[in-house]
Amino acid sequence: MRTLASLLFSFILQTLAGALAQGPADQPNHRKPANDEELRYWLQNMVWHHRFTTTEIQSATGLTAEEIAAALRKFNVTESNRPKRAPDAPLLVLPYPGGRHPRVGFLEGAIRPQRETKVSVFTPWEENSYVVVDVPEAIWSNLGLTYLAHTHIATVWTKQNVKLTPLEWDRRADGSFQIERTLPNAIRFGAKVRPIKDSVRMELWLYNGSGATLTDLRVQNCVMFKAAEGFNRQTNDNKILEKPYVACRSLDGKRWIITAWEPCHRPWANAPVPCVHSDPKFPDCGPGETRTLRGWLSFYEGTDLKAEFKRIEKAGWLNAGP
Repeated sequence: MRTLASLLFSFILQTLAGALAQGPADQPNHRKPANDEELRYWLQNMVWHHRFTTTEIQSATGLTAEEIAAALRKFNVTESNRPKRAPDAPLLVLPYPGGRHPRVGFLEGAIRPQRETKVSVFTPWEENSYVVVDVPEAIWSNLGLTYLAHTHIATVWTKQNVKLTPLEWDRRADGSFQIERTLPNAIRFGAKVRPIKDSVRMELWLYNGSGATLTDLRVQNCVMFKAAEGFNRQTNDNKILEKPYVACRSLDGKRWIITAWEPCHRPWANAPVPCVHSDPKFPDCGPGETRTLRGWLSFYEGTDLKAEFKRIEKAGWLNAGP
């Protein structure tokens, strides 16, 4: 049993990590909208769907409370005029706006989380609940930690005092999202996320523009449950790992959130966050070559999880792509 002192120390550590996640005053972690169109979009994203408080909107945008109130009036964005999702619409997927840490715990392992790799996937049964998918959270290679979507351990770039430029998802007309990043050594990678009615199809690709073969290309893709009602207990007792599938069970035992990536290298779960991973691995990639991984996320109501895995297997997600 943990002592009172250890619990207090853990609380202080998490509080400090939460503050650091927003960044020191001279290094803000917000993204100020570039124009009115972007401001309207992000206010709708944060108020209508993520249910952000004014303080959280400030953390995400860097705007003052007065500027936020004026913009909400200008664009008539209120909780009461939130649009209703059509019954036959694809699953609701939105870029995660930042401003609210996507983890419950182990915050010291994700300081200053960057939003450009994160999307929120809203559950079909509760419009207030969503999971945050980080794709990719991290990429390892024979060079070391080649990319990390937050601050934790040193990457090959932080060791060289090289800062990566913040990016944003490319929001496509068909409801999908794409992003692409070129690293200083000419390695390029990108992600695609496409929601359909019963699932979210994902793709992660990597192009080797360097002059040497890349090996040991391990990837971490994280699904976080902080905002998913009934799924956010800090335990692994409600997780099923059946490579490549990883599933999280709701508190009432009637619902599941399922993810998978292929080729899967390591399925695992992290109770303190809480989150699950079906972490894939790129094949070795020579100079000028491209490698691709495919991913899946879906929701299931029922008790026969093995039958659902079999149904997903037949859905053709590996061949169809995003």
